[in-house]
Amino acid sequence: MIDPNNFVIARKRKKYKFAKFANSPLCFEFEQWQKTDSIDAIELGAGTALFSVELATRHPDQRFVAIDVKADRLQKGAYVAAEHGLTNVQFLRARADQLPECFGPKSLQSIWLTFPDPFPKKRSAGRRMTHPTFLAIYESLLAKNGSFILKHDNPTFFQWSLEQLVREKWHIGELSFDLHESSLNDDYKIMTTYEERWLSEGLTTNFVKAVPTATK
Repeated sequence: MIDPNNFVIARKRKKYKFAKFANSPLCFEFEQWQKTDSIDAIELGAGTALFSVELATRHPDQRFVAIDVKADRLQKGAYVAAEHGLTNVQFLRARADQLPECFGPKSLQSIWLTFPDPFPKKRSAGRRMTHPTFLAIYESLLAKNGSFILKHDNPTFFQWSLEQLVREKWHIGELSFDLHESSLNDDYKIMTTYEERWLSEGLTTNFVKAVPTATK
């Protein structure tokens, strides 16, 4: 039998996390964000955003924004960043279709998409964040030679994503079907919270770095 008290505790815990997001100077709701051209890289579907925090730690001369629709997840990365005194990373609650209202055209050097929901049902293909609709948004935001970088554990979704990139005439620069056994850049191998869990269960990380042909 399910204990209803567990639901009450879970709701209170979630409200507490939302309050932490609202109280962090590093966190922004979409309505609070001022459109900018001064960000180097963004991470979409950032979850706890610890991946972005590590990137910001390694590259103090660059500015990062971690983006997710769930504030209760993002706040974790924000407080870790604050504990480490990082000022070059921010946390934004927004959707992918709102990106053009957040960043200037051709202003981003890289867009990281880390383990998005694969939406496996065919009728949900339009919601996949590698659908041509979203690829067009990413292309509009990437500077010349700017990169779109995807990491994912689901081979079906990853293969579908590769097909969309090729169909939309993106140039595939780097590719691996087992990232952590490859010789690719160590930055690529920074693990998300989600990735750590699935790698421990024997799954592999697929990786692709692509550039829109028009921006080359």
